[in-house]
Amino acid sequence: MSGRLSVVATPIGCLEDITLRALRVLREADLILAEDTRHTRTLCAEHGIDTPMRSFHAHTNDDKVDIIVAELTKGAHYALVSDAGTPVVSDPGVYLVSRAAEAGVDVEAIPGPSAVLAALSVAGLPVRRFVFEGFLPRSGGDRARALDRVAQSDITVVLFESPHRVHATLDDLERKLGGERQIALCRELTKMYEQTIRGTVAEVRSELSDPARGEITVVVEGKSADGPVQDVDLEGLVSEWKREGLSTKEMSRKLQRDLGWKRNAAYQAILDALKPKQH
Repeated sequence: MSGRLSVVATPIGCLEDITLRALRVLREADLILAEDTRHTRTLCAEHGIDTPMRSFHAHTNDDKVDIIVAELTKGAHYALVSDAGTPVVSDPGVYLVSRAAEAGVDVEAIPGPSAVLAALSVAGLPVRRFVFEGFLPRSGGDRARALDRVAQSDITVVLFESPHRVHATLDDLERKLGGERQIALCRELTKMYEQTIRGTVAEVRSELSDPARGEITVVVEGKSADGPVQDVDLEGLVSEWKREGLSTKEMSRKLQRDLGWKRNAAYQAILDALKPKQH
């Protein structure tokens, strides 16, 4: 009988941010595959978990992956965790998940904390649609192309960055984005010194300490839309907002905040949607 691989999300900072299901799975598993066993032992000690661990990280070779998959196919139940957050997101676990699934192993998600969603929830920027870029390439053409993608995106972009490179990245973003685009820089999410800085790139950079410290997630506003977004039922939205008692100005602000429209275009679109239809 084939075994099971549980992909378990763990806290990104505060050790209390773990689900009851995740705790149960970590206790029940035959083995925890940890990106850094020292880090995961701290979490397990906090919650009284004594499940054996084995290191699994970006440098784990194919022979060791073959051994893990073989053990899973024979009925083992392993839990895969990263240092923080949801495994596979900017994390080497994707190769193991793919190999296990191909071998017929039951792969299950144990959802929970995610730095991407945590940052989006406090950024104050449109989140109806977003794209995750992860860590930008460090240099060369790949970095230039990635920055161009961020600058040209008409939807919100989420980036990870190290504290050692974040000021250089902000310099690059300011050159690419210009002076008006808004960003939110989230540092040390869920930890004691959590900080979210919102504003233009220049404003954020001036407020961020140098050198910066801690884990950093950057949310970048998409290019403002000048006209209708094709997959938005504007008349339906306006009808709903009218039932909620929103004013024309409030509706316009929601278009700007939630969908990234420019102010004048949003206000005119609301006026047009409110006009009585000619029959």
